[in-house]
Amino acid sequence: MSNSHTFTFISRTAPYGSNRPQLCLDAALAAAVFEQKVNYIFMDDGVYQLVKHQDADAINSKTLGNALETLDLYGIQNVYVCTTAMKQRKLAADDLVIAAQSIGDEELKSLLENSNTVFNL
Repeated sequence: MSNSHTFTFISRTAPYGSNRPQLCLDAALAAAVFEQKVNYIFMDDGVYQLVKHQDADAINSKTLGNALETLDLYGIQNVYVCTTAMKQRKLAADDLVIAAQSIGDEELKSLLENSNTVFNL
């Protein structure tokens, strides 16, 4: 018998300037380690976390994109990017450091409704 829950993590902030993106990532990885189902969604300015060729050395920080590449290693395969946010920021799938499924408003609503717990960072 499985005690698995579905956790959905929504990352909404730009990759640098706050600890929210790293907190979201750490919490998602922790849930995955405990074999919970994890959905990871990038929305709003959070889509900037996925942009290729970032280098945070100049601000004495770790490059978040490098850490996001570990999602798959932790078994987090349900990675989504908000279609609207991508369009608003003129980003395309080729601009992203990892493969993420595009998700529209209706799909997003359904995903959230079917989650046991939602973290909105």
